[in-house]
Amino acid sequence: MPFLPSLLEIIVGILLLFGGGEFFVAGSVAIALRLGIPQIVIGLTLVSLGTSAPELFVSMISTVQENDGIAVANVVGSNIFNVLVVLGLSALVMPLRVKSRLVRRDVPLLLAVSMAVWGMAAGGRVYWQAGLALLMALVINIVWECRTASETPDEADDFDEADRSSIPVAVLKLAAGLVLLVIGSQVLVRGAEAAAALLQIPESVVGITIVAAGTSMPELVTSVVAAYRGKADIAVGNVVGSNIINLLLILGLCATFSGEGLLAEPNLVNRDMPIMVVSILACLPIFWSGGVIKRREGLLLVALYVLYLGDQLLEVTGAGGLLFNFRAAVLVLGLPLVMVFLAWESLLWFRARKAQSPN
Repeated sequence: MPFLPSLLEIIVGILLLFGGGEFFVAGSVAIALRLGIPQIVIGLTLVSLGTSAPELFVSMISTVQENDGIAVANVVGSNIFNVLVVLGLSALVMPLRVKSRLVRRDVPLLLAVSMAVWGMAAGGRVYWQAGLALLMALVINIVWECRTASETPDEADDFDEADRSSIPVAVLKLAAGLVLLVIGSQVLVRGAEAAAALLQIPESVVGITIVAAGTSMPELVTSVVAAYRGKADIAVGNVVGSNIINLLLILGLCATFSGEGLLAEPNLVNRDMPIMVVSILACLPIFWSGGVIKRREGLLLVALYVLYLGDQLLEVTGAGGLLFNFRAAVLVLGLPLVMVFLAWESLLWFRARKAQSPN
């Protein structure tokens, strides 16, 4: 099978990225702890960056190799996967209580950044000026996070003695993580390019499905394990923080160093970026409904991703008539059901707030 070597490269690349991300986080956290950097700052920056490291290296390697389709699609696809699959599966494992800080600040910020990126890409390219603006927004956000972190000390991450490696061991872990990330990203990009050529499909389709899901494995594992252990703030915060870093840091860096700007294919701008924005909008009523993401809501998020993936696969196979019928069924049946569900969740939240308010 000519497709088998490409598939093996994709699998090996994902495994190398996963291992590299783990070593990168362990080494950077240990160095930060040894240098006396506050734990909340580590949680807000290094941990989120560590889980987003596979996306960073894959997109940067793709940009250097002038594979803009994979670079942009990887960021957009990862954000969709994180919101719908990572949050959904985490809620299926254990209902997730959402902290008010996320609802008041971080989720609206993610929504605003997502809409801004969609607007930047509307012309077909994300230029270096837009990338520079995203990086500046990242710096402002990190400063803001660190300044407001002291107001919510209960949200700090706890690190045990296993995280406090000696400086030489921490540097070795950090170096090993970087090496694995570089090699893994090159192997994954090469496998994705070969798969796209063999299947005769756009690189952006491979990037937004296979590559995006593969590079999001650290977020998935981190959030699901955190949900199982009852640490809902880590499970939800990891998704929101990683998505913000994907847009501000990864897309910002790639656009800044892309020269003529990152090419955003029409399907990506007209279909996938709106879905990225709508998926966050769909989460707002869920977050507001008592501050808990329930199992039925997690199931809804996963089901929405299955519909999205089905649309992608039908388009790739060229089944025009079947694709039309599928989209018509989603619009006529699926969309009203989702709207009714979200309206019902909002009504439950409104009734709960009204019952708690003093007469």
